[in-house]
Amino acid sequence: MWEENKILTDFAAIIPCHNEEENVPLIYAELKKTFAKLPDYRLITWFINDGSTDKTLMAIKLLQSENSDVHYIDMSRAFGKEAGMYAGLSTAKADLYCILDADLQDPPSMIPEMLKGIDDGFDVVGAARTNREGEPPIRSFFANMFYKIINAVSSTPIIPGARDFRVMTKQVVQAVLSLSESQRFSKGLFSWVGFKTKYLPYKNVERQHGKTSWNFMSLLNYSLDGLVDYSDAPLTLVSGLGLVSFIGATIALIFIVIRAAIYGDPTAGWPSMVSIMLMMGGLQLLAIGIVGRYIGRIFLEVKNRPIYIARKIE
Repeated sequence: MWEENKILTDFAAIIPCHNEEENVPLIYAELKKTFAKLPDYRLITWFINDGSTDKTLMAIKLLQSENSDVHYIDMSRAFGKEAGMYAGLSTAKADLYCILDADLQDPPSMIPEMLKGIDDGFDVVGAARTNREGEPPIRSFFANMFYKIINAVSSTPIIPGARDFRVMTKQVVQAVLSLSESQRFSKGLFSWVGFKTKYLPYKNVERQHGKTSWNFMSLLNYSLDGLVDYSDAPLTLVSGLGLVSFIGATIALIFIVIRAAIYGDPTAGWPSMVSIMLMMGGLQLLAIGIVGRYIGRIFLEVKNRPIYIARKIE
């Protein structure tokens, strides 16, 4: 009788999907295998179909027809992973929440250890990769540089190698959802809200099937968004460059005037003038570009558009 009335902890697994038809049944099978060993938890799986052009939605519906704990959100178009995570977190109702990639790069087998961390008093237990094996060297280099730069210029620490893969309490999720900006950088949001957090190290796991939708340019833009969202250092940098250029130009002007007064005005060379003009023009364009990035973020935020639009939630 006691077992029948036992109160289970609802655990919501949030899985954004974009063209993951082959991986959908695999990630769900791994989750079921993991939770078969966790009798105190009730698994609720939420797949977010983010504008997939393959048969991802069909694969999700097939799982749902056979399993009552499977739900899905079908987005009206591809809004991106950030919107997908927000959609899942804001729709699911549970005691604990977990975000996973559908490609099995986030091993469900780590969830029991994450839950142990929650039981030990942590509000968030996440996963951080200790290596980047399987990635192109150039991508790994720039990823490592990004973490070094953003942690040097931002007051919000970003853990190197940290994944979106994490288990969170309801209180943490509510805090994240209260940050209503439409241009989201979740790694920063998770860190900014605070709470007692622990990261579990693990080695990089290559995706099972399909091709990642993250190319070099999309990752670069994502990194720039993170820098703009959590630091005004780029603005300070261009201000400093402008000040240094002004002081240098002033010193050079004084030198030229004094030299002309003493030795006369020698024939000026146009190559040096062109070089100086190009240098100053480049600095100005750099400054305008950085300021424009901030203005662009403001422009997108003040429109107050919804973070996502769902075609169907079931």
